[in-house]
Amino acid sequence: MSAGPRPSDTAPEGLGELADLAETLVGSAGDGRALLGVAGVPGAGKSTLAEALVAELARRHGDGWVAQVPMDGYHLADVQLERLGLRDRKGAPATFDALGYAALLRRLREDPERDVYAPGFERVLEQPIAGAVVVRGGTRLVVTEGNYLLLEGDWREAREALDAVWFVDGDDAVRRRRLLARHVEFGKTPEEAAAWVAAVDDRNAELVRERAGAADRVVRVTDGGWELAAGA
Repeated sequence: MSAGPRPSDTAPEGLGELADLAETLVGSAGDGRALLGVAGVPGAGKSTLAEALVAELARRHGDGWVAQVPMDGYHLADVQLERLGLRDRKGAPATFDALGYAALLRRLREDPERDVYAPGFERVLEQPIAGAVVVRGGTRLVVTEGNYLLLEGDWREAREALDAVWFVDGDDAVRRRRLLARHVEFGKTPEEAAAWVAAVDDRNAELVRERAGAADRVVRVTDGGWELAAGA
């Protein structure tokens, strides 16, 4: 593995090593584009890692070299969840357009020279927003994060479009506190937040953790940043 440039002085621990590892995916892609998935249970810190990794790689190579695309843009809108009777399970695997997400990933791989627009997710509205994200032509690496990148069924098509998937893991108590704070921030009462975490988030976490062994690498959250799990 190439040592690569040093991370910035304020970078979290382990970020430089992870950025080096992501760069090897691009090297293996030749003139094409590499796609890295960041999976993990709800509240594990997937978005935090993806954002830090993208920022570090942009520092090294420029903003146009790397882009971030969230799986959350493929949440089904509330009107569809109500039609399907899934409104009270929002965030579960069945409440996403897994095949639409896989189609986007394939397009990102197959059409690396043109701009590709992707949906984002607005947490204040709790709704997907079409065309909120752009991956510019010439971008060499796309980092995409989401809970279900390692699941079977329809999700398998998304996994097959990715060069690698890393699984983010950390302390469960910290994860639950993070989820509770997030739910309260976006409108739930503390009691509603606690009930949602117990009934929905923890249930989803069990499904996700069952597939952790299918990841290419396991990244553990530490007090100061991240580290690759032993043997990863």
